[in-house]
Amino acid sequence: MSSQTDSIKSAVNQQFSQVAANYSTSAVHAAGADLQKMVELGRLTGVERVLDAGCGAGHTALAFAPFAREVMAVDLSEAMLGQCRTLAAARGITNADFRMGDVEQLDFGEGEFDLVVSRYSAHHWPHPQVAINEFARVLKPGGLLLLDDIVSYDSHMCDSYLQTIEVLRDPSHVRDHTPQQWCAMFAAAGLQADVPYEGGVWIDFASWVERMNTPATAVAAIQQLFGVAPAEVQQSLQIAPNGDFTFRGAIMRGAKA
Repeated sequence: MSSQTDSIKSAVNQQFSQVAANYSTSAVHAAGADLQKMVELGRLTGVERVLDAGCGAGHTALAFAPFAREVMAVDLSEAMLGQCRTLAAARGITNADFRMGDVEQLDFGEGEFDLVVSRYSAHHWPHPQVAINEFARVLKPGGLLLLDDIVSYDSHMCDSYLQTIEVLRDPSHVRDHTPQQWCAMFAAAGLQADVPYEGGVWIDFASWVERMNTPATAVAAIQQLFGVAPAEVQQSLQIAPNGDFTFRGAIMRGAKA
């Protein structure tokens, strides 16, 4: 593992350990049409083992748990895992296990899971293809991968704006990929890929930066960028006068033969 990769993962761990409690109460992460759609797409019958990769505060794992035999959830941040366990206990969920883990080096054997899910985590991965390869490895034949994340644009201008505001707000951000790029990574891992869901993710600007404890200078820089954004960017991000905006979100699905 390179020193740069170690640095990125350390930054992710440090950043989210500081703000873990904020994510346990985040409306964007706790609910949403995309989360409901993920559960529907999982088509669980109650006998499946599910892996939540990059589980954060546990909202996705806990959404799947009532419909699965067992949910294993991994994250780099022990502070986040603590939030997971607290939420699970509060909801009386006993079939979810939360543990430290790296999505690029999963501590599971081949074919252990019927379903692998990941939501709002992938833009932090230094080597997403490595992670996708790992998910394909731990999936059973006939298993599914559902990856839900903010996605980028074909437009270079819109992509540049998106990546810039993301990293200003959260220095541990790596990259938002396009759905096509994700599907290519799925295919490279031997998965049959499609995009069954796309939808906007409305962002309340004030709570977005507060949740990450973004420094005032970075907040001002984002606001300045919004103020001079070209019409193409204004339209794509649906930037409102008060700074609220809408991300482009998508669920990518990969089926293992």
